[in-house]
Amino acid sequence: MYSFLRRNEQRRKEADTFISVNEGLKRLYKSKILPLEEHYLFKDFHSPPLEDADFDAKPMVLLVGQYSTGKTTFIKYLLEQSFPGIRIGPEPTTDKFIIVMHGEQETVTPGNALVVDPKKHFRPLSKFGGAFLNRLQCSTVNSPVLDSITIIDTPGILSGEKQRVDRGYDFTGVLEWFAERVDRIILLFDAHKLDISDEFRRSIEALRGHDDKIRIVLNKADMVDQQQLMRIYGALMWSLGKVFNTPEVSRVYIGSFWDERLRYDGNRKLFEAEEQDLFSDLQSLPRNAALRKLNDLIKRARLAKVHAYIISALKREMPTLLGKTNKKKELIKHLSNIYTSISKEHSIAEGDFPLLSEMQEKLLDHDFTKFNALNKRLIDAVDKMLNEDIARLMAQIPQEQLNKEESSVKGGAFENTQESPFGFGRGEGIDEGAFDPNWVVAKEKPKYDEIFQNLHPQDGKVSGAVAKQELIKSKLPNSVLSKVWRLADVDHDGSLDSDEFALAMHLINVKLGGHELPAELPAHLIPPSKRNDQTSSTNGWSQSDGDVPPEY
Repeated sequence: MYSFLRRNEQRRKEADTFISVNEGLKRLYKSKILPLEEHYLFKDFHSPPLEDADFDAKPMVLLVGQYSTGKTTFIKYLLEQSFPGIRIGPEPTTDKFIIVMHGEQETVTPGNALVVDPKKHFRPLSKFGGAFLNRLQCSTVNSPVLDSITIIDTPGILSGEKQRVDRGYDFTGVLEWFAERVDRIILLFDAHKLDISDEFRRSIEALRGHDDKIRIVLNKADMVDQQQLMRIYGALMWSLGKVFNTPEVSRVYIGSFWDERLRYDGNRKLFEAEEQDLFSDLQSLPRNAALRKLNDLIKRARLAKVHAYIISALKREMPTLLGKTNKKKELIKHLSNIYTSISKEHSIAEGDFPLLSEMQEKLLDHDFTKFNALNKRLIDAVDKMLNEDIARLMAQIPQEQLNKEESSVKGGAFENTQESPFGFGRGEGIDEGAFDPNWVVAKEKPKYDEIFQNLHPQDGKVSGAVAKQELIKSKLPNSVLSKVWRLADVDHDGSLDSDEFALAMHLINVKLGGHELPAELPAHLIPPSKRNDQTSSTNGWSQSDGDVPPEY
């Protein structure tokens, strides 16, 4: 008996231990969520069951936009190379969903072959039919960027008269399928045409519920001057506000993501900063992949619960013998009343319910008498998962992220952005010394020396009180000026000589130029006269030095 109890206890402990977040997600889905989905025909109303490949897949980036917004060029810009099947032009050149993945050889796999490959997680796409599969392909290319992520190019969304042409498959349905599985959705807009066509509006609506994944890129921004760009940005925000129907719109990145010369380069620094922000966001995807999958699984579990309540409620309302057809029509027509009743009874937010019109349309094809009644055991299993198991998985995520700290997107346009004079922030006075063996402040020092002499230095130095009167002319806040002082007073004697004063003025101009100050003074910014004293000391301010910075 004792050994039996010990074995049970051991099995329980093993069940409570997850080797990794990804393995834990697989187990929880198969044991807790999938039984609920199967019992209430979840796949007929929402999406097919998840497979192991869905959990094991690399992070995916989905590009969506009207034709000629630069989606395909954007991929080429990231990879810094072409991929099989690439076509670039002003008209709708990409008429396929192209999944760009890593491969040792450049190959093209047609859609019909792709969806039967058990090693890939695209098999559920077969439900969209042959017309779609003829418009699907997987292109493999040996790019280091694709070691970490997969990029999905989509057909250009049509506008004007072209919208009247039937694609022959459920375009928005395919977008919705991908949106549920990708890690990032990038909506691209052309700075020359901000109109949002009806098909584009429907496509954006298909992405609803995945707002946290959406990033917006205003592309080809070099084709307009600064004044026009301001107007275009304002018009874009106004249009997006109407489509998303929310007070806050997703982050908008402004730039020109191609390898041609800039027509107007007045916004070069803005484009560099925006590109760096977007690249940092994309580079974080591998590190945050487990968290994204966990978040998506929670959303799926909540939807599965709500779906179970809806189906069981419809089953409960159906008559046993006569009047089934009329009752079905009545229930579908007044489905909103069932939503309200379930919301009040189970304290479920309205946002957790599926779109009413879509649910009504899908219910028309089902026999309500064959639905299952509410199974509390299945519901309780999902509740227990959400309340207990998910919390344990979340506790493992920080450690996994720490282990994957070096796991980011590399290669292509992401490579060497911090190791050449053309990388972000290079030549702005903080890191310029990495390429200039001389002191980078030296070229500006003569003009700073003139200001320094007007402060009437004593024994070649000015006190903190005297220097303060000059430094506050920058109108920077005291907290910033205090940091400037700590960095500039290299020898920590509470006063500044001409080299230290020049350094202080240089750091102020760096900050006024929109760049961040370093936490510690880089070696190439230390004045040559002070470098011998810095071999074994730090540049942070230390109260133990006995020196006190001026009170800013």
